[in-house]
Amino acid sequence: MEKILVVDDDLNILKVLRMRLESGGYAVVTASETEEARKKILEGGFDIALLDLKLSEANGIDLMKNLREVDPDLPVIILTAYGTIESAVEAMKEGAYSYLTKPFDYRDLLVQIQHGIEKSRLSREVKRLQGIIRADLEGQNIIGQSEAMKQVSEVVALAAGTDSNVFISGESGTGKGMIAKALHQLSDRKDHPFVAINCAAIPANLLESELFGFEKGAFTGAVASKKGLFVQAEGGTIFMDEISEIPLVMQGKLLKALEEKEFYPLGTHRKTKVDIRIISASNKDIEKEVDAGNFRSDLFYRIHVIPIRMPPLRERKEDIPLLASYFLAKVAEKQKKPAKTLSPAAIQKLMLHPWPGNVRELENIIECAVVMSTEDVISEDLIILSSQEMTDHLFKPFRESKKDFEKNYLIQLMKISRGNVSQASKLAGKYRADLYELLNKYHINPLDFRQDSEG
Repeated sequence: MEKILVVDDDLNILKVLRMRLESGGYAVVTASETEEARKKILEGGFDIALLDLKLSEANGIDLMKNLREVDPDLPVIILTAYGTIESAVEAMKEGAYSYLTKPFDYRDLLVQIQHGIEKSRLSREVKRLQGIIRADLEGQNIIGQSEAMKQVSEVVALAAGTDSNVFISGESGTGKGMIAKALHQLSDRKDHPFVAINCAAIPANLLESELFGFEKGAFTGAVASKKGLFVQAEGGTIFMDEISEIPLVMQGKLLKALEEKEFYPLGTHRKTKVDIRIISASNKDIEKEVDAGNFRSDLFYRIHVIPIRMPPLRERKEDIPLLASYFLAKVAEKQKKPAKTLSPAAIQKLMLHPWPGNVRELENIIECAVVMSTEDVISEDLIILSSQEMTDHLFKPFRESKKDFEKNYLIQLMKISRGNVSQASKLAGKYRADLYELLNKYHINPLDFRQDSEG
């Protein structure tokens, strides 16, 4: 039985509302005073709230804000006898689900309550599923708490529950293959095969036989029949990495196979039907490839149903400490030794690197540092970065380089600590007063980073 909180300073209205709502099958909790209402709010457990806009000691919008602190997803219907446009706009702007003017039709109120509860239930279920998906993504080694990776997680959460084709874009080393595997593992096809193919690694004249298979004697060297990758993936998922490298002639054959979900293996006149999901990826801008005539637009629309963009590491640097810790633990497990840690200077060095090779480059650098280190704490001199970074900074004036370094370091420090200056000062090994002085010098406000993390 759904539970409704009703707040109104008119006892007669409270009495009538209770009777009407209870006869509608709802459990009703009422309050006529502001403090009483706030106590009820703290008890929680409500499915929806009806709040009078004009109360003797406060107003419904203030109470709604109190409610949102306890339960951000709780739908609120504002009731008022003051049916002005201004109050309606204010209530809706502050997040009210709906707005009714007294006297109102109780049938309309019951309909609004029912819709509000259904919307709330759906919102909570989506959040619950997204939480499960995020946990599962971490289980699939998809690591990251940055806003960019949260957006990836949200799209994966939606895509995992469908059978639509997915296209993953992103630079080399961003983790496109891991996302493809995660999508498969989180889908209803998880108990069937996951087959991956790098389209760029297979010669053009062999690609058709690799995908669709062939019969014995279909061509010189075909001494036995072979099942293609499409058949090997039956019931599951096929991941076509670097799909933009497929020749135009083969693109037409692939499109037909995807549209009809059947094809002719080489050397046979019998069609083979398949039930597979297509996940594809490319490190090229595939829309530019379409514009340039290198990739068929009809095939693009077929594979590009749900797009997922993997952000480069330079756009999610706040994830670097998390990723580094994960790779340190991974190497330790591989070597059957206790995990090592990074010194603050080593972390600082990682944070300032431009990361042309993305997450894959970070993993290689961490593994190299662990292998070379003889101490439990890895020092900055063991973080060996690409020579390009040194070239980029070599000829800058010292004063300019120092300013750039300090500002970038402080920004990354605030991102990691989420604006917590006490935590940041410990991490940086500086007194809080000194850190505040540096932040003021570069006009960096810690509150900006707290807002980013909360939003």
